[in-house]
Amino acid sequence: MHNRDYRNYDDLPLMLTVMDVAAVLRISRTGAYELVRQEGFPALSIGARIIVPKEQFIRWVEEHTGGEKKDFKE
Repeated sequence: MHNRDYRNYDDLPLMLTVMDVAAVLRISRTGAYELVRQEGFPALSIGARIIVPKEQFIRWVEEHTGGEKKDFKE
C-alpha cells in the first residue's frame, strides 16, 4: 500500500513515516532514524511510532536547501 516513489511534494502523505523520509531524501533507513531523532527535526513520537507532518517536513527541507521547491527526480 505504501507508494515510496515520490516525485513531488503533492505525492507525499499527510503524515510521513521514517521510511517515507528515507525514500524522499534517498537515504538509508538507519540514516532516516538518525535524522528524525535530531533536535530541530519536526518528528513526533506516538508510542513507539515516529511520524513527520508533511507541511513541517517540507518547511524543514526548504530551510536546509536554500528554500527552493523542486521535484524530487530531475
